[in-house]
Amino acid sequence: MSSELSSVVEAHLADVPDFPVEGVVFKDITPLLQDPGAFRRVIEGIADRYRGAVDVVAGIESRGFIFGAALAYELGVGLALIRKEGKLPRETHSMSYDLEYGSATIEVHRDAFTEGQRVLLIDDVLATGGTAASAATLVETCGASVAGISFILELSFLGGRAALGDRPTWSLHTV
Repeated sequence: MSSELSSVVEAHLADVPDFPVEGVVFKDITPLLQDPGAFRRVIEGIADRYRGAVDVVAGIESRGFIFGAALAYELGVGLALIRKEGKLPRETHSMSYDLEYGSATIEVHRDAFTEGQRVLLIDDVLATGGTAASAATLVETCGASVAGISFILELSFLGGRAALGDRPTWSLHTV
């Protein structure tokens, strides 16, 4: 299954040179979202791996919302949103982390998870790992556990997996 999903993702990536800055080759997953059969196969493949092992899916802003909503529906569990600072309307937990140039903060509603819940974090790309590691810490701050962290694409040359420690991490396709 893993090699099949990797092939599906690889076949639906578009390289965009010099985006967002000169010298960067951006890996665009939009073609995957535009192909209903490929999108369905990816969601079903992720769901098959985690079925019965999670109580809630947490989508990381913003493309994690797309995969997270479809995945939560497929698994029959709830969806929590992990958002950029200032986007959630109620009381939140927040976590700041460093970026290459500066810092960022993400938040989750304080009642997004209950004690002991098993949470699957989902995002489109694992790059440096700062956002995902901070999201995992937010889940744990709420008293829940990280049952898994899943990505559609992992950019291994950026070393993001190391930032996630020993948390169970799975990427469908790695470059």
